[in-house]
Amino acid sequence: MSLDRLLSLVAQPKLPATLESMPPKVIPVINQVRHPIWITTAKRPTARVFAILFGIESMARAIITSVVPIQTYDLMQSERGVSILYTCMSLLGLISTLSIPLLIVRIPRRWVYTAGTVSLILGCVAFALDTLPGQAAGLFLRTFGSGTLSITLSLYIMDHIKKGELVRAESVRMATATLAWTAGPFLGVFLYTQVGMVAPFLLSIGFSLLLLTLFWYFRLSDNPALQKGPSRPANPIANVRRFVVQPRLRLAWLIAFSRSCYWSTFFVYGPILMVATGQGNLAGGLLVSLGNLFLLGSILWGKVGMAKGLMRTISGVFVLLAVALIGAGIAGERFPMLAAIMLLFGAFFCVAIDTLGSTTFIRAVHPHERAQMTAVYRTYLDFSEILPAFFYSIILTFFHFGSIFIALAMLMIFTAVFVWRYLPRGL
Repeated sequence: MSLDRLLSLVAQPKLPATLESMPPKVIPVINQVRHPIWITTAKRPTARVFAILFGIESMARAIITSVVPIQTYDLMQSERGVSILYTCMSLLGLISTLSIPLLIVRIPRRWVYTAGTVSLILGCVAFALDTLPGQAAGLFLRTFGSGTLSITLSLYIMDHIKKGELVRAESVRMATATLAWTAGPFLGVFLYTQVGMVAPFLLSIGFSLLLLTLFWYFRLSDNPALQKGPSRPANPIANVRRFVVQPRLRLAWLIAFSRSCYWSTFFVYGPILMVATGQGNLAGGLLVSLGNLFLLGSILWGKVGMAKGLMRTISGVFVLLAVALIGAGIAGERFPMLAAIMLLFGAFFCVAIDTLGSTTFIRAVHPHERAQMTAVYRTYLDFSEILPAFFYSIILTFFHFGSIFIALAMLMIFTAVFVWRYLPRGL
């Protein structure tokens, strides 16, 4: 066989008989199938993409998280007034969170995410006005923006991350936010006091714009395979009823609520304990920073969860969390530094729930009702800000300061029992 003949056979291989018998116009259709499939697979977002977005979002919010209450107190000069304003905005935030699915079913999700980022920016603009109406508007916009970003990002994660990879993906996402929540609050207060009132809000706007740019660069989209099937009602009340009748969703909400109650108590009453016992503002700020630093342990807790199972890990961590809180409650105002150490131990254990807790919800929710159920699930944040403060005000009327930590420990024990009893062992 000549060399020219051999080269012609390699360049134009003979088709099978079945293909040769087909009309010429059919063959190009077959040859074109692989190209779009390759593109779809290559552009599938990874856990690293979601971790980057979450880390930048966390920085945009963390920078002003300590500035806003200080600025609000400077404007109102009343602890009671600050509490009332925060309570009202938390209630409005609860209503707005439940209404987010109304947007998602009518507007493409990428535009809802964009609206959440714009809300963070507008909230910073309202705070920069340094007026009481601007403060109220800023609190609402910040709450709405945070809720919108949290819900839409959770939906993207559930669409694109396989269930077997969720634990590792969540641990990476939480670890990425460590720097933001450790350095952000201190950096924001430093800029507010040393540079100027507007400085932290400008920096937060900068990170929000970076977040929006990267989001559109990554070109996240809904998973079309999960858009089929019967739709659930978008009415918030109907969504709540649908959520409540599902035991696994109720349990996932209880886990998230108990964990968030610890953090809201730690962020507010930990510094108060340091100041009230004469340790100073610096000690209170250091306590919060050290607690956030434990987010680095999320990688470790992710490995523990995969090795031991979610049921054993989560229930065991809640028990250890209760022990730490009881220790802090007994130490109380008599031994404030010992109480602070116990609270830090609790923060270390609570990071495990941050890492693993959301997986119980993601694995339980049905694909066709993720938007509605995620909105209801996220109400744990609003309730964890409203209910503890309400009950603590009653407890402190009759008992000493450390009693609030012991009361919170009872909630942790209650949750541990429910997790051990009802969370499937196969998770």
